[in-house]
Amino acid sequence: MKLSVIILNYNVRYFLELCLKSVEAAIANIEAEIIVVDNHSTDTSCSMLKRNFPHIKLIENNKNFGFSKGNNIGVAQAKGEYICILNPDTVVAEDTFTKILNFAENTQNLGAIGCKLINGVGEFLPESKRHIPYVKAAFKKILGNANDYYANNLKQTDVGEVEVLVGAFMLLKRDTFNKVNGFDEDYFMYGEDIDLSYKLIKSGFKNYYFGETSVIHYKGESTLKNKFYARRFYGAMKIFYKKHFKRNVIFDVFVCLGIAGAYFFRANPKGQRNKPKNYLLISNKIIENLKHKLNKPLELSQSLKNVKAETEVVFDANVLSYKQIISFMETKPEHTNLSFKIIPNQSNFIIGSDDTICKGEIIEFN
Repeated sequence: MKLSVIILNYNVRYFLELCLKSVEAAIANIEAEIIVVDNHSTDTSCSMLKRNFPHIKLIENNKNFGFSKGNNIGVAQAKGEYICILNPDTVVAEDTFTKILNFAENTQNLGAIGCKLINGVGEFLPESKRHIPYVKAAFKKILGNANDYYANNLKQTDVGEVEVLVGAFMLLKRDTFNKVNGFDEDYFMYGEDIDLSYKLIKSGFKNYYFGETSVIHYKGESTLKNKFYARRFYGAMKIFYKKHFKRNVIFDVFVCLGIAGAYFFRANPKGQRNKPKNYLLISNKIIENLKHKLNKPLELSQSLKNVKAETEVVFDANVLSYKQIISFMETKPEHTNLSFKIIPNQSNFIIGSDDTICKGEIIEFN
């Protein structure tokens, strides 16, 4: 088997269904399997999986083991030559895995591969490509200067070597993952992707950013960005520094004070989603009118350049490919304040998420 897609789920039933619909389309021509590990969700995630995706392997944990252990459990049962660690709040294009696997097959000394991630309103997520967060770079980022934290030497659409990738999408050989002992289970959530990336580099492998395919990451749907996120994130960074950069007592105190300070001064954001003033459904009737342009997302975007500001665009994945949806989101008209939702193929709901402060919106219909 060529590929195993490992999806760790926790209480994001509707985002998981959308993710699985996109993944199934993306592995249609690949010898692949999907493994969903559920970290003891209290919503209807597992019943939905058993009803709608009985062919997908489901591992039901009896407690929330966190990101590292949950994914390690999934990889332990994987059969693919390659594994992809994928968040449940993502949407992949139909050719994402094909493109990345082709690159992997022709790359020597491969560690992990990441791709271009965009959020729910089509904006590039800079954590798609990062440097090792040495103390100086980390403190500069805390103070608002992220130039040394993100790999800005590569453009968004470039392909090139980077140091750190994000755990929302990481593809690597299963043997390589096992050689570095997988995710470090000292991390419950956050920091484990930095740690794995760094372990790969220390073991002589090279990590790559592949900007020729884009994936939507509804960033933060599993955990909103609030003071509890800050506690977990900076706690994870503390573990990382202790494991890899511990030098002396004074150095440790300096790092701990910096992390504590970042947590103390971090705001506890509470967001409320602004309701759009206009709605635009991209579905059957509109598709017929624009049929000759469907394979050119940029032209589709240009044809809708007169869309009013504060419009919500609803994509019907029964008639649009996920690649077309992603491409349109990336090329939205600059002057408009658009938001986006998706009707997954053969589903009875509309879903989307605009930011990491407000919970995503799900609208069910009969």
